[in-house]
Amino acid sequence: MHHTRSDSLRLAAALAVSMAAALPLAAQAKTLVYCSEGSPENFTPALNTTGTSFDAARPVYDKLTHFTRGSTQVEPGLAESWTVSPDGKVFTFKLRKGVKFHSGVNGFKPTRELNAEDVLFSFNRQWKADHPYAKVSGGKYDYFADMGLNDDVVSLEAPDPMTVKITLKRPNVTMLANLAMDFASIHSAEYADMLAKANKKEQFDQLPVGTGPFSFVTYQKDAVIRFKANKDYWGEKALVDDLVFAITPDATARYSKLKAGECHFLPFPRPADLAEMQKDATLKVINQSGLNIAYWAFNTQKPPFDKKEVRQALSMAIDKAAIIRDVYLGAGQAAKNLIPPTLWSYNDAVKDYPFDAAKAKDLLAKAGVKTPLEIDLWYMPVQRPYNPNAKRIAEMMQADLGKIGVNAKLVTYEWGEYRKRMQQGEHITGMLGWTGDNGDPDNFFFLRGCDAARPGGQNLSKWCNKEFDSRLEKARTIADMKERSKLYQEMQQIEKDDAPDFKIAHSVVYEVMRAGVTGYKQSPFGSHEFQGVDLK
Repeated sequence: MHHTRSDSLRLAAALAVSMAAALPLAAQAKTLVYCSEGSPENFTPALNTTGTSFDAARPVYDKLTHFTRGSTQVEPGLAESWTVSPDGKVFTFKLRKGVKFHSGVNGFKPTRELNAEDVLFSFNRQWKADHPYAKVSGGKYDYFADMGLNDDVVSLEAPDPMTVKITLKRPNVTMLANLAMDFASIHSAEYADMLAKANKKEQFDQLPVGTGPFSFVTYQKDAVIRFKANKDYWGEKALVDDLVFAITPDATARYSKLKAGECHFLPFPRPADLAEMQKDATLKVINQSGLNIAYWAFNTQKPPFDKKEVRQALSMAIDKAAIIRDVYLGAGQAAKNLIPPTLWSYNDAVKDYPFDAAKAKDLLAKAGVKTPLEIDLWYMPVQRPYNPNAKRIAEMMQADLGKIGVNAKLVTYEWGEYRKRMQQGEHITGMLGWTGDNGDPDNFFFLRGCDAARPGGQNLSKWCNKEFDSRLEKARTIADMKERSKLYQEMQQIEKDDAPDFKIAHSVVYEVMRAGVTGYKQSPFGSHEFQGVDLK
């Protein structure tokens, strides 16, 4: 037959096409599955205060400054350089050129690269009540407010399209680290405009667009979040093609999925499962001392907790050693200060209250308290990095308090509701905790500052002590670490003597992954980051 040659050419061409089509399959797309512990409230970190929501948004965004992965060291992010004025009040950032926003989310196609307009949009939304997006999604920006930025920012300006200038009322040496925190994530102003024109502003916080190492694909509420690698990323790249958050609130279910290979990584393992996990050759268990504190706050605005002697008495009534032993199972150490011993300025000279029921009874009587005293004791409904089982701790405290004539009624609510009600000060006493965001002691001490004692603020003791607060304010204005350390050490003693809370523990944070996961670095902030992580 005379057309053999062209047929064989066509066949060869067809084969070449089909082989090319098969190539990506041969190189099989890599998917990393993270068994996360809960659902995000939305995908805009400025609106949130929980690690769960921050983790879910983190793959999508960058900040002006970043923390080097796995450390508290500040490095350039979307700002490639910056200068600080000699008086410590003016911060000028030069933006990185050529940074691209994600394309395709919600049909969005950016027409320009990142510039100062995006940075001003992201900060003005939190600062200015008349910003077009200020009221969207509830419009509460707790971090921005509690850290005093509402009052401290004088101006936000763009001297040119690639420069941003932030001017403050008073010097703040924590500013560069604060801007590496999640609330300072940078959004696309162009995407915001597109949605505003389409009358779909509410989608801005649900279908996120950023410049981060992964772009958002889809979210099925309470089930799964999907991301894909951002091939245009300017920084440390994603080494997997797809990142999936499999939302699994129950710790036992997370462990089952990990063993079955249905997920590659899990946070917050149950302390009781650790020994078995450590023996399993298919798994890798890592840990580090947590930059955290678990505490039990006394609402100092509710009698008799307005009396320091009553707060001191309850601090002596609880067997802290038993809690560390039976609940933390060795993965925690007794806390006597708000900051953990791994953080600079820790005051080891502070003496903790002894466990002494007789002395506690005595102090209550001296303070004029008639027993039985009826109180409430709120406990968290969820596992946190600093507290593996709040309900069990509450039951142990309840038993100890009974021995000094204090009847504690245990109370809890859904997690979001719990935090909101405690921030409003509804509790008489209640448990919570904190994981540091930036490696600076200020980020713990602000939790007992007067700014955060307002209704809705994160000072859950509602304690405002002028001696403590004046030092807190002063330390923010001093660059010298020795001088700041001295102030922080004095604050730890003031707080111990006044006893606005009972400090429970600093935990060791454990994380578990499949043995084939490489390149993961445990974060001091308890955050989870997956750029630079690969699967063998």
